[in-house]
Amino acid sequence: MTTEQQYNEVIRSSKQVFMQKTRDYGTSWRVYRTISVADQLYIKARRIRTIQEKGRQQVNDDVFSEFSGILNYSIIGLIQLDINDDELEELPVEQVERLYDEKAATARRLMMNKNHDYGEAWREMSQESYVDLILAKVLRIKQILQNKGQTLVSEGIDANYYDIINYAVFGLILIGEGVHSS
Repeated sequence: MTTEQQYNEVIRSSKQVFMQKTRDYGTSWRVYRTISVADQLYIKARRIRTIQEKGRQQVNDDVFSEFSGILNYSIIGLIQLDINDDELEELPVEQVERLYDEKAATARRLMMNKNHDYGEAWREMSQESYVDLILAKVLRIKQILQNKGQTLVSEGIDANYYDIINYAVFGLILIGEGVHSS
């Protein structure tokens, strides 16, 4: 399979879980503020890092599902940035699916462009590096929030979410190939 096909498969799989949870829970995630999304990303990435460092886990959710959760929370974060109406808590499933697809397509285009320039260097990186990069991006989001959304020369919150999506996808692809442990 090509990288784009693998990417699409990871997105399809994560989206399926996301949409099933949307049908179960509705869009309860609409109450999350950006800091709450960042904290969800942080705890999922920290959990992966702890499992990597200890070499064992006591909760059944595996590293694969945590990377998938990171991907989905990043998409939630991007959707939340676009929808300013805090009163609109429940979104129709069809709208959620369309928004998910839009964010995933933007992330895929970014990955393809960067992949062209970097020559698939991500395939030679460790799972530990993906987790560290995700944690750094989350900390950047938190710092941007402390700066009231202002940056001097850096990209904004949305760019960090897109990078987090792509690091999570890379981790999921390599787990699927058996290169990294799940």
